[in-house]
Amino acid sequence: MADARIVANRFLELAREQGRSLTPMQVLKLVYIAHGWMLGLNDRPLINQPVEAWQYGPVVRDVYNSVRQFGRDYVTSDLLAPPGQLEPLEDNMVQQVFDLYGKMDGIQLSNITHMPNTPWAQMYRHGSFGIRIPDPMIAEHYKRLSRERSGAAA
Repeated sequence: MADARIVANRFLELAREQGRSLTPMQVLKLVYIAHGWMLGLNDRPLINQPVEAWQYGPVVRDVYNSVRQFGRDYVTSDLLAPPGQLEPLEDNMVQQVFDLYGKMDGIQLSNITHMPNTPWAQMYRHGSFGIRIPDPMIAEHYKRLSRERSGAAA
């Protein structure tokens, strides 16, 4: 398990390697999606912070606090994160998620995380702030997505 800001920084690095930049919304959603796929495919969390159901989707508060200064602009520097690095399995998951989702804009990523029956949709309550989305709920959602994708490929 890694600090979510280390995961965010890896996404920023992957974008830079392709000559691209990410907005705060993209960073927030990519971290959440990678965490979900890690839970769903490997039965273990990617990040060590909780995910919360905010008005605009699932959010890791530490990442939000680190990117909010950029507003709607691109994130132009790495986030201040505690020392550490991703394990090979974690880094591989981040790279796969970036390959699949990294070209989507923030609105497209947000639409994915806001779909009916997603963990966010199940937990969010209008006017409430900071409701945690349990990892087992996130894991089950991504396991279901994996089964649906496997069935579609068969």
